[in-house]
Amino acid sequence: MILSEAERQELERIAKKVRYLILRTVQHSGAGHIGGPLSAVELLVALYFKALRIDPKNPTWEDRDRFILSKGHAAVGLYAVMALRGFFPLEELLTFDKGGSRLQGHPDMTRLPGLDMSSGSLGQGLSPGVGYALGARRLGKDFHTFVLLGDGELQEGMVWEAVHTARRYELGNLTAILDYNGLQQYGWRGAGRGDRKDPWEGLPPARLFAAFDWRVIEIDGHDFDEILAALTLARKEARGPRPTAIVAYTLKGKGLSFTGGKHAWHSKVPSEEDVRRAIEELGLSPEEVPL
Repeated sequence: MILSEAERQELERIAKKVRYLILRTVQHSGAGHIGGPLSAVELLVALYFKALRIDPKNPTWEDRDRFILSKGHAAVGLYAVMALRGFFPLEELLTFDKGGSRLQGHPDMTRLPGLDMSSGSLGQGLSPGVGYALGARRLGKDFHTFVLLGDGELQEGMVWEAVHTARRYELGNLTAILDYNGLQQYGWRGAGRGDRKDPWEGLPPARLFAAFDWRVIEIDGHDFDEILAALTLARKEARGPRPTAIVAYTLKGKGLSFTGGKHAWHSKVPSEEDVRRAIEELGLSPEEVPL
């Protein structure tokens, strides 16, 4: 997929609005995550506005592509993108994490149409993705299944059981996207608790996926051209035997000077001043600040 300059600018404009909506939603709720959702913004925007075969007016369409947000704590980013895509009104974002809301702190497929899996307990998203992809093969369906993972949840053994199983059943119609921001909740030695070491130091996940004979594509996870080229290639190879792993190198808290690369913003609630600062840094006009 080759983007025109106008298309690229439009996606970048949407990404800025999503970043604002993430901060505004969490600030209003008084709870939620910031760093992980911000690192995944371009990936989510590319999926929902260009790559996924979906219909917001018919979220249960049988032949739709399936998407699972395995890193469920980043739900507020997914909700912001879905709202802008037309799945529900923007104003509903202000109900985030409230009792009775369809927008729970982690995705709940029994509450919100358009979600293909409830998630939040880390490491559990890829296995149902394998099930969707295998089901499509058995039923002769051509929908594609995409699963967005965080690098922290790769520490769960269940992920690697799913990686092995997907290749064993030759699920070329399955794509795992790794939001590899390299920074988990408490930071590494010398910051936060100070007793942790990056578990992937010296062992890049790309090599692990490749060892299971997955097709591996490494990209800049904030570059729309690279993201969409990788997603297009993954779909093109869907009839083949090898699942695709897109390793997207990202920055936790991307897009704002005061959140980028700072582990303290993993789940910090922004103040009203933080939200005003975000609007200024993102260069949003009054019309682009709906909430």
